[in-house]
Amino acid sequence: MKYYVLDTKNELGKEAAVKGAFYITEAIKKRGSATIIVATGASQFEMLESLVTLDIDWSKVEAFHLDEYLGMSITHGASFRKYLKERFVDKVNHLKAFNFIEGDSKDINKELARLNSLIGSKQIDVAFVGVGENGHLAFNDPPADFETNDPYIIVDLDEACRKQQMGEGWFPTLEDVPLQAISMSVKQILKSEHIINTVPDERKANAIKCAIEGEVTNLCPASILQTHPSCYWYLDTHSASKLKK
Repeated sequence: MKYYVLDTKNELGKEAAVKGAFYITEAIKKRGSATIIVATGASQFEMLESLVTLDIDWSKVEAFHLDEYLGMSITHGASFRKYLKERFVDKVNHLKAFNFIEGDSKDINKELARLNSLIGSKQIDVAFVGVGENGHLAFNDPPADFETNDPYIIVDLDEACRKQQMGEGWFPTLEDVPLQAISMSVKQILKSEHIINTVPDERKANAIKCAIEGEVTNLCPASILQTHPSCYWYLDTHSASKLKK
């Protein structure tokens, strides 16, 4: 695990994108294609803004969606499908494929089976992720399930997570934030060859401290990234403010 502290969100977003692009390009050189995971949320704005401008042969890249609210329509302002379509898919040329999570599917079990079948045989080259204020990884809130082998699972969202979503402006009230989501599981994320973790803002400082300097525990789900051999953290001075070094 390596972490870098940059002065601004723009700097950390650019550096995270460049590192991810390097590994995507390396995968294409080795195998002729690459498979990536793409996250959402306010922490990913600057990274995605930079990533879509870099020299990558997107026609050889397949992408998977990290998480989506259960029952969420793609037309809703907080939809992660909408977010990724507008900030990523529509901005890159000839993307090979993007596998969206249909959170409002009429048959959620069938949707989970579809997603798990799609990703089950894939080698994930790069996972772009973030960390929540409660230390969550994807929507795996504490106490997170570190044991399931299912690639995608239904999870309950805790109050801290739901307050974060409201605080970031995605929902007008706490009552409007869904109680559940479809999330990529912790074990599936850890299968990625390289993980690029972008985490700005002082409100994430406690989560960063527990994830990087604390014990590995499902009460701080992102702490599991300490066990990954190629995980890069991109922080700003605010999110890193409580680290000892």
